[in-house]
Amino acid sequence: MPTALIWAPAAASGRALTQQLRHDEWTVGAVSRHPDDLAALTEFRYTADAANAFAVQQAVYNAAQELPAVDLWIYAAGDILASPVAAMTPDVWARILDANLTGAYLATHHSLPLLAERAHLIYIGAYSEKLRLPGLAAYAVAKAGLEAFAATLAKEQRKLRVTVVRPGAVDTPLWEKMPLRLPRTATTPDALAQRIVDAYHAGVEGVLDL
Repeated sequence: MPTALIWAPAAASGRALTQQLRHDEWTVGAVSRHPDDLAALTEFRYTADAANAFAVQQAVYNAAQELPAVDLWIYAAGDILASPVAAMTPDVWARILDANLTGAYLATHHSLPLLAERAHLIYIGAYSEKLRLPGLAAYAVAKAGLEAFAATLAKEQRKLRVTVVRPGAVDTPLWEKMPLRLPRTATTPDALAQRIVDAYHAGVEGVLDL
């Protein structure tokens, strides 16, 4: 039975991924700020804010006591807030970068010892070049940085597969924070989850546009 570890499984996309993998008879570990919300999805639940280095380290330590080597590792955490640079406070800037970029680094850094030799790491990105719109400076920077981070990691950890999935619009509560209307062509979290699982089985690496 393969094993997955998902960061931010309480988010809509993360929850759909957890459900899909459990349906496919995976062992799934879930790291969340509110792990009790996932009681119906998996018994392997761990508490951490991905931007808190000590909490991440503790969650990984706890996961190592219970989980086999991780075959599929997914970072689905993220946050967004639309604010012009002139109005954006340093706290908001830090919050957006922490959720989308610094958290990805911390979760990756501490998780590497958990991974199987040919594990696949998947990060949920975005079309950052299309996000260079008024009010989205922090989010666009964070997602562009995530791609650079993943590309560098792939060169350092050549035995691992590393993929940044760039979905189009996904119908999740995150869109309520966007200064854009949800397109009619938006995909669902369940459809996104299936595409990500398919990418794992196909061995897709690099950047995957969906």
